[in-house]
Amino acid sequence: MNKLTIAQRAYIAGFLDGDGSIYVRLKPNATYRFRYQVAPNIVFFQSMKARFGLENIQNILGIGYLRDRNDGIVEYTIGDEVSIAALLDCIYPYLYLKRKQAVIMLTILKKKKLVATGSDFLKLCALIDRFQLLNYSKKRIQTRSAVQKTLLAEGILTP
Repeated sequence: MNKLTIAQRAYIAGFLDGDGSIYVRLKPNATYRFRYQVAPNIVFFQSMKARFGLENIQNILGIGYLRDRNDGIVEYTIGDEVSIAALLDCIYPYLYLKRKQAVIMLTILKKKKLVATGSDFLKLCALIDRFQLLNYSKKRIQTRSAVQKTLLAEGILTP
């Protein structure tokens, strides 16, 4: 990604600001140590009529995948943590509307590597909850509070 021109970086940042989303979800998953998976994503949206634009960005970046939705929208999703961090580092100076989300995402990706205890994981979940305030998220039910209840119920976290 370091090979992107300034124009490409600015274009991708502008596209993400206008027709994209930066978010992270907590997904229940009993196979994970703290019973939840932290799933970060960057997603670009476009009408299927203009799919070529997302194909072009995917070709430039060389990461992620395209998915056609049933409502006539195509999504370009980047879910790999290393790729997300590299992309955000690359386009951050050109972001305007999604700058706060980018900062939180980069912080989450760094702090996630340092989680050692249930208490650490809850702090990470609180950071993830901040996306709800910045994004037009629907009714999120997997929050820090839900994780805390699960960890207490399973004896992973003590009161």
